[in-house]
Amino acid sequence: MTDYSTIDFGPLVALSDDEVVTHSYVRDVPISGGRTLALVTLDNGRDHTRPNTLGPVTLLEFAAAMDALKERAARGEVHGVAVTGKPFILAAGADLSKVAEIPSFAVGKQLAQLGHYALGKQSELGVPSFVFINGLALGGGLEIGLNADYRTVDESVPAIALPEVFLGLIPGWGGAYLLPNLIGIENALKVVIENPLKNNRTLKGKDALGLGIADVMFPSSMFLEKSIAWADGVIAGTTKVSRPNTPGKVERLVKWDAAVGIARKMLESRIGTVAKSPYMALDLLKAAKGGTKAEGFEREDDALATLVTGDQLQASIYAFNLVQKRAKRPAGAPDKSLAKPITQVGVIGAGLMASQFALLFVRRLRVPVVITDLDQARVDKGVAYIHDEIAALEGKGRITKDEANRLQALVTGTTNKADFADCDWVIEAVFEELGVKQAVFAEIEQYIAPDAILATNTSSLSVEQIGAELQHPERLVGFHFFNPVAVMPLIEVVNAPQTNEQSLSTAMVVAGKLRKTAVITKDTPGFVVNRILAKLLGEAMNAVDTGTPFDVVNHALDSFGLPMTPFELLELVGLKVGAHVLDTHHAAFPDRFFESENLHKLAEYGRILERDSKGKVKGFDKGAVKIVSGGTTAMTGDEILRRVEDGLADEIKRMLDDEVVHAAEDIDLCMILGAGWPFQMGGITPYLDRVGASERVFGDTFHHPPVRGVGSEALVSASA
Repeated sequence: MTDYSTIDFGPLVALSDDEVVTHSYVRDVPISGGRTLALVTLDNGRDHTRPNTLGPVTLLEFAAAMDALKERAARGEVHGVAVTGKPFILAAGADLSKVAEIPSFAVGKQLAQLGHYALGKQSELGVPSFVFINGLALGGGLEIGLNADYRTVDESVPAIALPEVFLGLIPGWGGAYLLPNLIGIENALKVVIENPLKNNRTLKGKDALGLGIADVMFPSSMFLEKSIAWADGVIAGTTKVSRPNTPGKVERLVKWDAAVGIARKMLESRIGTVAKSPYMALDLLKAAKGGTKAEGFEREDDALATLVTGDQLQASIYAFNLVQKRAKRPAGAPDKSLAKPITQVGVIGAGLMASQFALLFVRRLRVPVVITDLDQARVDKGVAYIHDEIAALEGKGRITKDEANRLQALVTGTTNKADFADCDWVIEAVFEELGVKQAVFAEIEQYIAPDAILATNTSSLSVEQIGAELQHPERLVGFHFFNPVAVMPLIEVVNAPQTNEQSLSTAMVVAGKLRKTAVITKDTPGFVVNRILAKLLGEAMNAVDTGTPFDVVNHALDSFGLPMTPFELLELVGLKVGAHVLDTHHAAFPDRFFESENLHKLAEYGRILERDSKGKVKGFDKGAVKIVSGGTTAMTGDEILRRVEDGLADEIKRMLDDEVVHAAEDIDLCMILGAGWPFQMGGITPYLDRVGASERVFGDTFHHPPVRGVGSEALVSASA
């Protein structure tokens, strides 16, 4: 077994010259019987907006504090050790910016080993160790607690989690071994794998208590005092701790492997097999059934080092930074002070999409929202839907009854367009046809103020052409949502040639108030997401049209690790919509985008995939296969993959040259948030650089240097 105390962590520390150190401040707390509890408070000296993080210097200081306390315990000066955090925060885990800079497998392994070395000292003190989870505890922050003997939790803690799998890592400081042996394999699978893949779901204090992560929970008002008193009872032997979720022999013999097997099948069906970290975490959890803690920690060392130096983690960190940082500072956004205040919203249309818009606007802006449609029956149906959705939120406890009443009162419907006179913001959600959109805007413009903002939700039409007949085209902006409206976080804000700064600024501010991420795009067919999807789906249908079997095409892009296959995506967006998108792009760029007569036929037929009674895909519909038969120049999966990779590299380069967006990062942000493309791809451009498509197409890369791991050379040298 590895003796962590003999390792020179100098190469790792060398990366941390600018680390914001989280210090370990120790003070003695008298407890009953003349005994002393040493209380260690983790604090980086910043306010709550900069959480405690665990860099190399921080961990070494923590280890030194534990060593000093062990010596005091041996002399009988200390009878227990407790760790807690600064107000509202225990710790948020490792500093990802430093993880991204790790230069080799060997240094990556040191990252895991240092965490085990430092945090593991809590179990070697010779006296009981406690962690008082007083606030945010993510990743390594939670692993501080798992390495201790006992844990208390504040009932108001907002987030406890092991989110590593979401980021392309594994819980590498004890979490993958200690957690299942504390709370059982099924609970551990939920925390380590299921929750991170559900948009990084976290636990509240009561959840941690229920799972058995914490032994006891106390209210915020007296959390520290009650935690100290409880620890005093444990040390004195008057408080007994029960852990019903700790696995016994039956669970290890019967349930453990079965639960892991079920989780593996779930992963394969939901995310495929491209993402490495979920499966490595699964293997670690399976192995935790037996063996020693030291063996478990060594498995974590190797797994974490492999991931830290791989392509997927680097792409995931790149994607994480896009979502967390670039998304909050959108490129090209005008000054917020130019934005027009919104005191009333109008929605043209009362169908499902329009009603979802109205619901979102009234919930987030808390201003009157009026909807309109062709007749009163449609309007009444739309208003009823919105009211029912608000009532459902109340029923789930997400809003109060008073709040529900206020929101419902803010939503009205009308067939009289004059009722839009006081609207500062009017958005349309009508049929995707140029003449229809022009007509509804021309009618509404008669009634609204000259500076009221008009927004179109078009997904593929020219915003400039939609506004061509307006008296004030400068007020029109594209505001393209993705479905489902409440869930998908992206809005493409389209800056048409005549859109003025006030309209653009207002759109960006409104998007922010809706809690969406906005990316400004040029007024060009498909904007970003649909243009890239049109390229991908067009290549897929072209392969089918020329004779390639559906199944070959469907799996040709498996290495992308996308959330669904091309034909699942086509059915999701609707075959008629898909055919329209391909036609639009072929008309705009006939030399690069395919149209597909077969897709129109499939749209009339109604389906491509055969599904069982629960909607699960069984294969390809025989009628659909017959419709597309007749092609004579089938391609292989590898040929299709190469065509798609090179085609995307070419199209994205053209988009950047044409300044559709400001940078490649904006395209990646759009694909992550608008199409659900995975973090481990980094969106799309890091992947195209890694597989050589960028070099093949335009002799360069999108990123300098490319976003990739240290490579197989590091693995070879580490094992030599």
